[in-house]
Amino acid sequence: MFNSSSITHFLLLPFADTWELQLLTFCLFLGIYLAALLGNGLIITTIAWDHHLHTPMYFFLLNLALLDLAAISTTLPKAMANSLWDTRDISYTGCAAQLFFFLFLIGAEFSLLTVMSYDRYVAICKPLHYGTLLGSRACVHMAAAAWATGFLNALLHTANTFSLPLCQGNALHQFFCEIPQILKLSCSHSYNREIGLIVVSVCSGLGCFIFIVLSYVLIFRAVLRIPSEQGWHKSFSTCLPHLAVLSLLVSTAAFAYVKPPFISSPSLDLVVSALYAVVPPAVNPLIYSVRNQEIKNAL
Repeated sequence: MFNSSSITHFLLLPFADTWELQLLTFCLFLGIYLAALLGNGLIITTIAWDHHLHTPMYFFLLNLALLDLAAISTTLPKAMANSLWDTRDISYTGCAAQLFFFLFLIGAEFSLLTVMSYDRYVAICKPLHYGTLLGSRACVHMAAAAWATGFLNALLHTANTFSLPLCQGNALHQFFCEIPQILKLSCSHSYNREIGLIVVSVCSGLGCFIFIVLSYVLIFRAVLRIPSEQGWHKSFSTCLPHLAVLSLLVSTAAFAYVKPPFISSPSLDLVVSALYAVVPPAVNPLIYSVRNQEIKNAL
């Protein structure tokens, strides 16, 4: 019988059973991680150094790149190191820190994506009021609010999760420390408060998602009034990939946290978590920069 005071480390889920497959997984995730570093690093450097890009839209994009870079660095390097050295260990403190920073960065990113949808709505649907509604001070306040929201959410969940008594061992069926997997180690009926917090967070996240979708619907309506087929194509080719990545992030994260226990399995949990923890930070630079002519010119 375990208890939380006796646990000094957790055991993470390996990606494969054999050393050869572990090495292959390491190479795959190393490629994804390097692509994320390169893409987000280029966006950060380009926007920081090019004064023509010092506008609200690119200010928010700079913050998004910082969050993506930090988020993928919170989970993937440890998983790659475990694959390379054929180990599963993560310390109790390291697990708590990983959980906190991941929740902080993902929560802040989702709040920032909500702010970015509002920025695009004002720019396209209310262009005459853009300078008033999105001045430099307003942009800093909105970005700071997004970061603060993620920080408070992560602090609340991490403190509550690691205050629970753990008596079901120390093996996590995931490649990084995740709340649902830690709750499985908790004593019976001791985790109802954390489940309530998760439900509240999911509901608030769905509210933000609905706001984002409505913003894009209004943007599409405004664009369709423009008598230019080229303008339609440009707007749709830009907005639809944004919605696709956002939908992937929301659906997989919500599924990971609120799915019924009877449909849970280690392989399914691994795939779902990779989809919301690894894929968005890696593909966001492609979505937000490849189709952007100003970013191309600055690069």
